Amino acid sequence: MTGLMNLGMQAAKYLMIIMMVIYTVQSYTVFRRTSVRAKQYVFLRQNVSMFLLHFLAFTVMFLKTMDLQLLIFYGAQAIYLGFTLVLFCNLYPKASRLLINNMCMLLTIGMIMITRLSYDWSIRQFKIMIAGTVLALVIPVIIRKIMVITRMAWAYTFVGIGLLALVLVAASVTNGAKLSLSIGGFSFQPSEFVKIIFVFAVAGLLTEARNFKRIVIATGLAAVHVLILVVSRDLGSALIFFITYLVMLFVSTRNPFLVLAGLLAGCVAAVAAYFLFSHVRVRVQVWLDPFADYANTGYQISQSLFAIAAGGWLGTGLYNGSPTAIPYVAQDCMFSAICEELGGIFAICLILVCMSCFIMFINISMKLTNRFYRLVALGLGTTYAVQVFLTIGGATKLIPLTGVTLPLVSYGGSSVLSTLILFAIVQGLYMLRRDEEEQDEEERRKELRQYQNPGNPPGFGEAGDQYR
Repeated sequence: MTGLMNLGMQAAKYLMIIMMVIYTVQSYTVFRRTSVRAKQYVFLRQNVSMFLLHFLAFTVMFLKTMDLQLLIFYGAQAIYLGFTLVLFCNLYPKASRLLINNMCMLLTIGMIMITRLSYDWSIRQFKIMIAGTVLALVIPVIIRKIMVITRMAWAYTFVGIGLLALVLVAASVTNGAKLSLSIGGFSFQPSEFVKIIFVFAVAGLLTEARNFKRIVIATGLAAVHVLILVVSRDLGSALIFFITYLVMLFVSTRNPFLVLAGLLAGCVAAVAAYFLFSHVRVRVQVWLDPFADYANTGYQISQSLFAIAAGGWLGTGLYNGSPTAIPYVAQDCMFSAICEELGGIFAICLILVCMSCFIMFINISMKLTNRFYRLVALGLGTTYAVQVFLTIGGATKLIPLTGVTLPLVSYGGSSVLSTLILFAIVQGLYMLRRDEEEQDEEERRKELRQYQNPGNPPGFGEAGDQYR
């Protein structure tokens, strides 16, 4: 009986990889589909792959632990995923189905791994996911209907700087950095939400940038955000803010010299930080040679590399690895845990799903006609992509560890809530684009009817009737 159970769990491991590969391939093949019906079939197959992956993972975890709570929790998650898909698709028929599917898939992978690491953590994360999804269902309406949000650049700027300054003054120190505020027993990380506010602020400032003076003001205010984060020792967020601003500045001005000047200033600041802050030197030294001080400062990245190597292409299987040997694995090194137990193929597919989200963000940005909304979509997409790169790059020793989370996958209430808000904002922008396309199509049809009507000269509409 035990041998048969082990065989079933081994088969489930391979099936999970297959489901992930199928889902990922369809995230890209959908771009080749031209008809709505063909796209709907692709999205449906994605949903089937996602639910099968979810079912197989929790089946394996139940067989490993024989904990009935896992079955109940699985049911709650399956209902949540189903309701999320149904509500988004029915409330917002114009929403991007690919973004909805990718969001749910990333949440699914996150809940699988967090549940495997800690059942208590997964319960807390699940509650925040539900609250975040309810909020995300409201945000697209705000984006589409309330136009005043395009004219609040200074409000966004002062709120963002104020929140970061509050963290600098009032936050407690965690692992050498000031990150979180605690209010009434509830702890949250303001920088996760300021990332979104920052994008809106920069978009507003650069939209109105008609001269060099205005660009200097925008750059100075962006620099204040970054400097506060550096002083708070939240270097990962500081880097996200910095890169996001440079990308938005280049797209807004089309001036490569401004971006080169910004990169040069960033390099100078990085060198200065290396000599001024001891924790920066420690991170760089650990990145260069993590095994030089394996038992202390190099332990986390060393264990991360061991986990990735142990997983190979196919992984060890859920509960067959040792991801808990990595310090802060659920927050900083979730990618390593995925590599170890779900395998390198699964992890590569995860990266490709994240890239699919980024491609959609940029695609939406390029097709928006409103300058402010275009910059917002670009900024949010850049923020998301940079965070994914920093997390995976740090876990694989491509770059020094920065301590940022893998969006929607890592454990962290503030992170998952802010990312759900980010996706909801982009959905609102996508629907705005669809509204514009429908309006343009209606205008073309109107012009065509006017040409076809011999009673109206070309180019004349109802106004032409007044002169006949």
